[in-house]
Amino acid sequence: MAKYVFPAVFTPDGKGYSVVFKDLDACYTSGDSLENALFMAEDVLALTLYDYEEEGRDIPDPSNKTETADNEFVNFIRCDTDEYRKRVNNRAVKKTLTIPEWLNIRAIEANINFSQVLQDALKEKLGVA
Repeated sequence: MAKYVFPAVFTPDGKGYSVVFKDLDACYTSGDSLENALFMAEDVLALTLYDYEEEGRDIPDPSNKTETADNEFVNFIRCDTDEYRKRVNNRAVKKTLTIPEWLNIRAIEANINFSQVLQDALKEKLGVA
């Protein structure tokens, strides 16, 4: 759960660009334009590293290798797996909690959204936005 930067090799393929992250297993994508390939590279990097984190796999250190074939170039791509996790893993889960009855009555009278209060408190406690 962190921010990462990895080198990606971009290769023009006649229809756009293919993109390969040589430091990571099965981390590749493509785009029909350079702009799209950059967007897709960020997405596949975040997905791959998110999977590594979820599976408890070691994430290798990014290499500084920048050698390429004549028609290729290297660009460093960054991602934030915490932000990715918020986007893709935002499914609601049910939690049961216990509070004093008097507090429950006061909160209901004040039209308090219990779920929102708990989310806000957890985010504050954990220091996440």
